[in-house]
Amino acid sequence: MLFKSLWRWLLAVGNRVVIERVERERLKDGELVVVVSVRLRRRRTGRGFCGRCERLSPGYDQGVGRRRWRDLDQGTTRTFLEADAPRVACKVHGVTVAAVPWARHHVGVTRRFEDQVAWLAVHASQKAITELMRIAWRTVGAVVQRVSDDARARLDPLEGLVRIGIDEISYRKGHRYLTVVVDHDTGRLVWAAPGRNKATVNDFFNELGPSRTLKIRLVSADAAHWIGDVVRSRCLNAKLTMDSFHVIKWATDALDVVRRQVWNDARNAGQRSHAKELKGARYALWRNPEDLTERQAAKLADIARTNGPLYRAYLLKEQLRQVFQLGGQAGIELLDRWLAWAQRSRIEAFVKLGRSIRRHRDAIDQTLLTGTTNALVESTNTKLRVIHRRAYGFRTPQAMIALGMLALGGLCPNLPGRPELPQAA
Repeated sequence: MLFKSLWRWLLAVGNRVVIERVERERLKDGELVVVVSVRLRRRRTGRGFCGRCERLSPGYDQGVGRRRWRDLDQGTTRTFLEADAPRVACKVHGVTVAAVPWARHHVGVTRRFEDQVAWLAVHASQKAITELMRIAWRTVGAVVQRVSDDARARLDPLEGLVRIGIDEISYRKGHRYLTVVVDHDTGRLVWAAPGRNKATVNDFFNELGPSRTLKIRLVSADAAHWIGDVVRSRCLNAKLTMDSFHVIKWATDALDVVRRQVWNDARNAGQRSHAKELKGARYALWRNPEDLTERQAAKLADIARTNGPLYRAYLLKEQLRQVFQLGGQAGIELLDRWLAWAQRSRIEAFVKLGRSIRRHRDAIDQTLLTGTTNALVESTNTKLRVIHRRAYGFRTPQAMIALGMLALGGLCPNLPGRPELPQAA
C-alpha cells in the first residue's frame, strides 16, 4: 500500500481527500505531534458546500489561512489534520467556511474524535475520558451536545410515538426540574427540557406537531395537574392513565397520618409503652405482608389486638394495593367497594384519600384496564440521576439532556471503525 493511501485509510477520510504530506512537529511545550496536510479534490465549478446547512454554494474566497483539526491519536501520539479553509457564499447563511467531510462546522476536532468522546461519555467515568482523550471536562459537554443534536437531526426520536409517559426529575437544588418523556413501546427517552409546568409540556407537543399528537393513544403520568390538563386539551385521542405507585403512596401517607395520631393520643394519655410500640411499628405497617419479618408480623398482630382504628387503616391500605394487583374490570369493582369502605370507616385521612381518588377516577380506571404504569419513566429518572452525577461540571442542563439522549435515547454513536450495530428496541 502506498504511503499516502495508508494515511488516507488510517484517517478514514475517503477518496475525496488528497494527502499532501505528513510531518512531525514539536509544540511549544515540547510535545511531538503528527500533522497531516490534506486538501479536497478540486471542483471544476469552483463551488463548495455550506458548513452550516451543507447546501451547494458558489465559492467566495480562500479564507484567512490554514486550519487544524485534532484527530484520534496514532498510538500515543496526538495527530492533527491541516487544510485550507475556503469560504462559500450560501444563500441562507451568507459568507461562511465551506464544509469539510471530516469535521462538523466551526469545530476544532474531527467527527470521529467527537464520536469517540461521546461514546466514552456514555460508558466511562469523567476521569477516564479526560485523561484518555486529553481534553477538559467542559469540552466533553460541548462535544456531547453537538453529537446528540447531529443524531437527532438524522433520526427523529419523536417519530412513531403512540404510548408515552411524562414525569419530572429534580436535577439541581433550588427546585430545578426537567420534564422527561419516554416511549412505552421502545423504552427510550425521547424528549427532555428544563421546567416543570404547563408551558414545558406544551413545548413538547408543539415540537411533536398537531398530526403526530393526534396519533398518541395513551399517556401515563402522576396526578400533576400541569401534565393532565395539557394532555386532555392537546391529546384528543389519548387515554390518560395515572401511575399506581402514586395512588398507593397516598394510602401509605394516609396510614402514617393515622399512626402518628394514635401515637400522640397514647402519649398524651400517659401510655408511654404503648406509644413506644406504635413508634416502632412504622415499617411493619408500611411493608407488604409477604415481605414482613417475624418480628414485624408479631408487631402487626399486636396492633390488630390492641388498636382497631390503626389496623383498619392498615387493611384499607392493603386492599387498595390489591385493587392494582387485580386490575381489569375486577379491579374497578373492588375499587368501588374500597371507596365505600373508606367513606364508612370515618378515618379522616382515608375519607380525604377517597375524595382524591374520585377526582382522578377516570385516569385510575384506565390504569386498571390497560395495566400501564409510570414504572418505565421512574426507571428512566433513576438512570438520569446517575447520568447527572456523572455529568457534574457541565455548565447547562442542555448538556446533561444531550448525554441522557445519547445514553437512554438510542442515539449513542458506535466507536469509530466499528461496524454499525442495529439499535435495540
